[in-house]
Amino acid sequence: MADKSCKWGTVSTIKADARDILNFAAFHIEQGAHRLYIYLDADCPGAFDLLKSHPKVRVQLRDAAFWERKGGLPEKHENRQTLNATHAYNRRVEVDWLAHIDVDEFLWSGTTPLASHLSQLSPDVLCARVRPIESLAGNGHAFKGYMPADGSRDKRLKRLYPRFGRHMTGGFLSHVQGKLLVRTGLDDMNIKIHNVYQGSIENPGHTELDAVDLCHVHARDWDDWLQNYRYRLMRGAYAADMAPNRDRAQGGVSKHELLTMIEEAEGEDGLRAFYDELCADTPEFRARLDAEGLLRIRDLNLDTLRRKHFPDF
Repeated sequence: MADKSCKWGTVSTIKADARDILNFAAFHIEQGAHRLYIYLDADCPGAFDLLKSHPKVRVQLRDAAFWERKGGLPEKHENRQTLNATHAYNRRVEVDWLAHIDVDEFLWSGTTPLASHLSQLSPDVLCARVRPIESLAGNGHAFKGYMPADGSRDKRLKRLYPRFGRHMTGGFLSHVQGKLLVRTGLDDMNIKIHNVYQGSIENPGHTELDAVDLCHVHARDWDDWLQNYRYRLMRGAYAADMAPNRDRAQGGVSKHELLTMIEEAEGEDGLRAFYDELCADTPEFRARLDAEGLLRIRDLNLDTLRRKHFPDF
């Protein structure tokens, strides 16, 4: 699928099981990635050797022992992500564009190779944003589309998510900012999670890459979501320092506040009701999404691609 006129790659800081890591790598290799820079946040022997032996992958172990040798472990995962991504960006240039994404995010460009979309961007475009679509529970094929922040968003949220929608930006459990592909070879670049900085300039030469989706498998099913819920509430996507979804004068609350209130009032049953309204993959919910033009079917085909690119796993 690769377009020889434009090479792209990904950089990721990953702490996950071997299957998920190899699924992520195999998918993007199949999509035409020229290079995957993978920084393992914890040792994963089941994946490391297979990644190391693949010509498209550059893998490093950057666990707690690594950081102690460098002067101390950066406490926040986000800080380690930024350090690793900026390190990959500044190494010997092997790609024209670099995407900083997570192990549960998959760049989808349909039948047109991502390289073709990137090669058509004008030279003054230095970073291109891909917006997320968020998976429904279950088979990993159905996603809810990104909802632009226009005058119709509040009404659409109320129709789709009558109880919790007004508290959730775009109806998403996770981020709506998306991620960036950044043109390589630029000086003084600092690669963050959702943005990049060239010196003090945020997102220089920015554009939206509307033809490409960031398929975000934030929660594969209820058990997976609940297993990760406590960490996300304390230190991750639902942490207390996250901003509310709208101005507090308009009733805005943060995800941390909302989920804490639900759990305190209704316990695990309340959390399940919240999850089901936002993520349950039912014919009724698919129909509501379809009516709003927000149903996306994306068969990532992860198991098949993993077997193709890492047959020894």
